[in-house]
Amino acid sequence: MPQGKKGRKPAAPTRRTASDTARAHQATRKAHAQETAEDYAEAIADLIRTVGEARVVDLADRLGVSHVTVVRTVARLQREGLVVTRPYRSIHLTDRGRLLAEDSARRHEVVVRFLRALGISEPTAQADAEGIEHHVSEETLAAFARFADGRRPRRA
Repeated sequence: MPQGKKGRKPAAPTRRTASDTARAHQATRKAHAQETAEDYAEAIADLIRTVGEARVVDLADRLGVSHVTVVRTVARLQREGLVVTRPYRSIHLTDRGRLLAEDSARRHEVVVRFLRALGISEPTAQADAEGIEHHVSEETLAAFARFADGRRPRRA
């Protein structure tokens, strides 16, 4: 049998229980729901800023999803207190929704600046930032900003 560090047998792999797996899946779904909320809030804020209003059809077009998906997601965001909407009217962000949109846009912009500083093309940087912005820690985001601004990285 192979020996591990200092001649000891390697530890047996731990076995995941069904409840461990369920918790992992729940955490993943929660993270994806947060990503979706951030993407919608950012898109709604951008549509309001550029077009004057955010409508279901515009969100569907902007996010590349169906009308039904937008309606269901907006209903969830309304239950979570991020948007306000009425039938046949445009969608508005609440104060919480606006803060989420601003934070998401800030994170996106920092990631794009970092990727551009690495020499990544604008279209690729924009596309890649869409995924990275949701998963990067504040510590890493700050390092991205320092690098993009040409400042020397700090040592941990």
